[in-house]
Amino acid sequence: LTCRGLASSASRPREDSWLKSLFVRKVDPRKDAHSNLLAKRETSSLYKLQIHNVKPEYLDAYNKLCQEVLPKIHEEKHYPCALVGTWNTWYGEQDQAVHLWRYEGGYPALNEVMNKLRQNKEFTDFRKERGNMLLSRKNQLLLEFSFWNEPVPRAGPNIYELRSYQLRPGTMIEWGNYWARAIRFRQDNNEAVGGFFSQIGQLYMVHHLWAYKDLQTREDIRNAAWHKPGWDELVYYTVPLIQEMESRIMIPLKISPLQ
Repeated sequence: LTCRGLASSASRPREDSWLKSLFVRKVDPRKDAHSNLLAKRETSSLYKLQIHNVKPEYLDAYNKLCQEVLPKIHEEKHYPCALVGTWNTWYGEQDQAVHLWRYEGGYPALNEVMNKLRQNKEFTDFRKERGNMLLSRKNQLLLEFSFWNEPVPRAGPNIYELRSYQLRPGTMIEWGNYWARAIRFRQDNNEAVGGFFSQIGQLYMVHHLWAYKDLQTREDIRNAAWHKPGWDELVYYTVPLIQEMESRIMIPLKISPLQ
């Protein structure tokens, strides 16, 4: 009886946490598409995440080429798109470039930009020259979570962390419910840049983008979150939703609006 009482007492905090989760407002995933339930409704922006693995001997030339051509697309008023950020991976997969674009107007804006770029000889020449420098490339179309910050230009210098999560199918709504509360624990130091989930490409993918002064600041901020009541509970409930996760530490190029 004594042992049973001790076991019951030890498990009670976790059971209480589980009971509290029953009273969190949850969205019925059967009533609407995830994109309608989780994305910002006040905007219709679509994001494209591009990841290019560059031949090591061409990385400098690749960066120089991108810094010459990408700003022209970003600054061209006839293209309804904007370069959110462009980086090289520092820790993670090496010789890698990461670009994040926003299309203001959703899929029609994406189609408009792509059609215009096909007629742009400088861009088609750029793609051909760039292709000779790459080992592989992939992209995803993303929407931003309604409860995350809008990714806006910021001064540097900063390092950026892109944390990518492959969720278990069917858990996106649950993830959104927990992170709608969890994000408030990570706002004190203005480190939260943006949060996105995939629509096309690898599905059930979530990307969180963070900015830090340096690696030690990143460590200090992340450790501080564990001292805030409630953060451990949210981590406890979100970890089982993840199949795989990856962290990239990235350095912005000179042309990146996120410095």
